[in-house]
Amino acid sequence: MSFVFPPPAPVAVPVAGGGQFPVHRIYCVGRNYAEHAVEMGHTGREPPFFFLKPADTVLPVAEGEQGAMAYPTLTQNLHHEVELVVALGAGGRDVPPERALDLIWGYAIGLDMTRRDLQNDMKKQGRPWCIGKGFEQSAPIGPLHPRARTGEITRGAITLDVNGQRRQTGDIADLIWNVAETIAALSRAWTLAPGDLIYTGTPAGVGAVAAGDQLTASIEGLGSLRLRIDPPLS
Repeated sequence: MSFVFPPPAPVAVPVAGGGQFPVHRIYCVGRNYAEHAVEMGHTGREPPFFFLKPADTVLPVAEGEQGAMAYPTLTQNLHHEVELVVALGAGGRDVPPERALDLIWGYAIGLDMTRRDLQNDMKKQGRPWCIGKGFEQSAPIGPLHPRARTGEITRGAITLDVNGQRRQTGDIADLIWNVAETIAALSRAWTLAPGDLIYTGTPAGVGAVAAGDQLTASIEGLGSLRLRIDPPLS
């Protein structure tokens, strides 16, 4: 096959213990913890809804390292959202919840970084808010841990600290739509595939970060993801 210019390198996430996981798509679940839904002005167990980030927004952080994210353009209100990420090793359509967990390859800690001012402005105008979610480096992620080693993750503390101060805290058991239900719902709208990542939602306590801030995201059984916010690229 002859390309008109060299194709980009595949997007991949490091695997704890070695290897690389190739990324196909990134699906994100909105307002999937009750307290976060309330802080965003909503209540109740609404039907699940989703948005996507381009695969190349992934910012992989290898085990034991600290990642660095440049403060993005156009925003004065960059927010952190810590999330359990589910990585699929198999795909399908119309997957029933009782079979959904069979698709999981592994788990990771992720951050859904958000240009909140741009997102809110687009919401007010009734326009798509991709500009608030799908920008470069907006999906930091730690190493993937194979499900064969972790077992099913259905509960466990999820937290985020900024400069040593606790900002977010919750438990995976508090997901409004659990992982199996989320996979099943996604598979009714899209054909899921190996390499898909699912950011499953964030607990309450989202807030702004600035250049120089140090973030530590943790999920019980998956360790920690450390990220530094650098000044904007000149």
